[in-house]
Amino acid sequence: MGRPFRNSPAFGKRIEYWIVGQMLKEGLDVYLPLVDDDAVDAVIKRPDGRFIEIQIKARAEGVVFGNAGGFAAIKHEWRPDYWFVFYSERLDTIWIMSSDEFLAEATQNKAGENAGKHSLWFNGKRKNKDTGEPEEYMKEKYKKYVQTDFSRLRT
Repeated sequence: MGRPFRNSPAFGKRIEYWIVGQMLKEGLDVYLPLVDDDAVDAVIKRPDGRFIEIQIKARAEGVVFGNAGGFAAIKHEWRPDYWFVFYSERLDTIWIMSSDEFLAEATQNKAGENAGKHSLWFNGKRKNKDTGEPEEYMKEKYKKYVQTDFSRLRT
């Protein structure tokens, strides 16, 4: 078992289950598809009976410095009742965005093998004024999407 679990491809699945567990703990009605061929990791039934689709994206503690809040090469076209839940282990932060918000905030790759796909960087990197050491920080413009619970998905 040469690789630590946080660096394995299974990290994303572990975090999906952890986030779904948190949603269930908050009383959300969560359903999990058996296959993920339409970028849907979970489906939530809202109190009014409507369903929303959830895509969960995660970044591990051990990603390259500067990438703790970076989510790149995401294939997405607008979808009604579709939400993203982004999680950064190193920043210990969850951001929740609707399809509309994601498309408004993300940049779209214009060329290369990921042309047409979207990227979003919740963090930046800078030199700490006190220590002179490089540090990652959360970009101010994305703080409005930071969530400590899943109430945005309920209404």
